Amino acid sequence: MIYKQQIKEGNNNGNAIAESTFKAVKTEFVSNTIFDSLAQLKLEFNHYVDWFNYNRLHSTLNYQSPIEYKRNR
Repeated sequence: MIYKQQIKEGNNNGNAIAESTFKAVKTEFVSNTIFDSLAQLKLEFNHYVDWFNYNRLHSTLNYQSPIEYKRNR
C-alpha cells in the first residue's frame, strides 16, 4: 500500500520498496502527463493511490492488490 513511513537508516530493503513505488508512480501516473493545476494533480494522485492500493496487482504479493494481500494475511 502507498502510505507515509519513515525508513530507518541502514534499512536497505525499505529503500528498495520506496524506489520501486516511486518508479511505479513515475511510469504509471506521471509519465507524459501535464496537469492544469496543482488541485488537478492532487485529485488525480489521490485516485491513483486508491487504484494502486485496491486494484493494482503486484507480483511480489502473489498477484494480489495490497489491500487484498493485507486482508488475506
